[in-house]
Amino acid sequence: MIETNIRALRAIAAVAALGCAVPAWADDAIPNNSFRLGSETVFYHTKADPLAGPYVPAGSNYNLKAENLETLYVGYIRRLPANLAIEVAMGYPPLSKVKGEGSATVGSVPYAGQVISSARWLSPTAFVEYNFLSEDSPLRPFIGVGVNYTQFYARRSTAAGNAASGGPTKLSLTSSVGPAGTVGVDWHVGGHWHMYGSYSISRVNTHLEANTAGIIRTTNIKFGPQVLVISGGYSF
Repeated sequence: MIETNIRALRAIAAVAALGCAVPAWADDAIPNNSFRLGSETVFYHTKADPLAGPYVPAGSNYNLKAENLETLYVGYIRRLPANLAIEVAMGYPPLSKVKGEGSATVGSVPYAGQVISSARWLSPTAFVEYNFLSEDSPLRPFIGVGVNYTQFYARRSTAAGNAASGGPTKLSLTSSVGPAGTVGVDWHVGGHWHMYGSYSISRVNTHLEANTAGIIRTTNIKFGPQVLVISGGYSF
């Protein structure tokens, strides 16, 4: 997956080299809107508080690890004066899988390395970005700050998760609002077409409640996602 993105970056760099010969936009012809489509790879840095609640199994002072994943990226960008722009970005809701990490077992049940739960999430992010260099430059770095909103749905405890919890378990995860930042590069390939590469970080914190036959156990989880995006765009 990471090798695929590296190959994509090399291909984009080759195309960008050709774009250096693209003539400058006329001031009155600079498009104000852009639509981007591409691939985003999400790298998680997950931390969780110790599980709290009644009948907490021995060995439950564990941590969690969300598996890295790749999904579709979609973005809309609105050009503003003074080299500024607004980006609204989101990915196709991926299925995130969470593995147990730390204790080899919870009681006598295997835990570390087992997929104990899964969920899908919808996570739009809005950025205010500053684009360096002039509009007629074929290569323009940018940097941005913004806010991320994440909502979890289709939450499920797996068979391994149910075994560790002591029976069928229903999960709930609160929504998250947190800061986000991004850095990237815009290559003007030619005409209305562009290619982009960016790396973003955001803060995603949630409160987990696990209900096992009326027994409620809770923890707070920090996902700390970092996102590599490779995309193409059309300006209009």
